[in-house]
Order: sequence, then structure tokens, then C-alpha cells
Amino acid sequence: MILLYDSTFEGFLSLIYEVYYKKLKPTNIYKTLPNEIIFDEVKTIETNEENYKKVLEAIKTKFTKNILEKILNIFMCDSKDFEMALLEYIIIGFKDAKQLNNINNSCVFYLNSLEKELFKNVHKMYAFIRFEELEDGSLYAKLECKFNVVYFLAKHFLKRFNNQNFIIHDISRKLAFIKIDDNYSLQEVAFFEEPNKSQNEDKFQKLWKSFFSGVTIKERINPKLQTQLVPLIYRTYMTEFFNERT
Repeated sequence: MILLYDSTFEGFLSLIYEVYYKKLKPTNIYKTLPNEIIFDEVKTIETNEENYKKVLEAIKTKFTKNILEKILNIFMCDSKDFEMALLEYIIIGFKDAKQLNNINNSCVFYLNSLEKELFKNVHKMYAFIRFEELEDGSLYAKLECKFNVVYFLAKHFLKRFNNQNFIIHDISRKLAFIKIDDNYSLQEVAFFEEPNKSQNEDKFQKLWKSFFSGVTIKERINPKLQTQLVPLIYRTYMTEFFNERT
């Protein structure tokens, strides 16, 4: 049996309810059905508020705070197929929470590795994200990343820009963290128009590119190593690499 859910965390918790209480035996879990022909039975799991709240309460009661955070972190790895491993992980935890620290279990080992990969991406984005000053003085940053890291970046920059309005916009996921004064929220962005930059922003960018060029030793340029340290996926919105796109 193949299970299909709506890709939301609430939808996944609803799926866990169906599997756990109705004794379903899924062979795979998808957000959307793949193009290849599937001969297995396909069951669509509808997001059910009553059911997902029961599962969430059970997780909060049964698991430690660290395990709950791990589950949420894994769900940010949305470009990976984590659902079957996470389902197994949670069901194992319901039976014996101590087993969630047993790395000899394949799902525990896989999810631990996936979480490490997530935070590697988060730490890279701390360094690679670039903010632009907008007309109203707010700071605006665009990004594209392998995983959903907006929440983690928001926590990081809230501490550093506590008196500054800013927006962190994940273009591919149509998701943005918006801070205006003391109000901040994570919002879906269905439509987007490029905001107007401040008059000083072009000067800032020219200065930054000039600095980047100035510290470069042409004789030691190593494109292969540079690509390893700063992969192409991160360069799209990095000021110092704008010339590569023209």
C-alpha cells in the first residue's frame, strides 16, 4: 500500500494516526505520486485536525523535547524522502522511547545523518546569505537552498538584527520570514514583485565586489576548490558572484 499526504506536518501526523491505529502497512509514502506506473493500492490520507492533535499530544507526552525538535528538524529536509524512516522512528518511540538513541537501528542512523546534513546547510547559509537595503531601510535577502532553512535563519538573525526590520525570502518554496518592528511571522508568498532597493544599495554592492576582487590573488584562483567551498546553488543571490550570471 502506498500512502499519499498533503506534504504538511499536520498531514503527516494524520498519516501516523491512520497507520498506528488502523494497522496500515505502507510500502512507501509520497507527497505527490511519481510519474512511473504504480501497481500498489494508493490511499490518500486527509489532514484531520482531531487526529493530528492526538498524535502531537502523544509525541509531546512520550518523547523528550530533543526528540520532538529532531522530528520537526527532519521535516525541514523536504527535498529528501524521509517519510518512511520518520514513520518507523516515531512508531518505535511509542513502543520504547529509549530505542530512539540506538544508532544500530537503520532509521535512527539515517535520521541522525539527515539532521546533520540539514544543519550543515543552515551554517553555510549563515555565511552565504546576502541582504540588500530597501527604500524603507529594511533589509531583504533572497535564497534557494536544498532544505527549508528559513526558520533557522530567522532565529539567527533575530538576535543580530533585533532593532532592524528584515525579510528572508525562500524563492523556490514561496516562503518568507518577515520582521517589522516587534512583529514577525513566517508567511507563504504566493505572488512576488521585486522590491525597490535604496539609493545606497548599489554603492554597497560595488564596494563589496571591489573588496572581493581586491583580496583575490589571480595566480591562486582555483575554480574547482572554490566550487567545493561555495557550491553553485548558493551563488545565485551572492553579491560577489553577480557577474557570473551576466
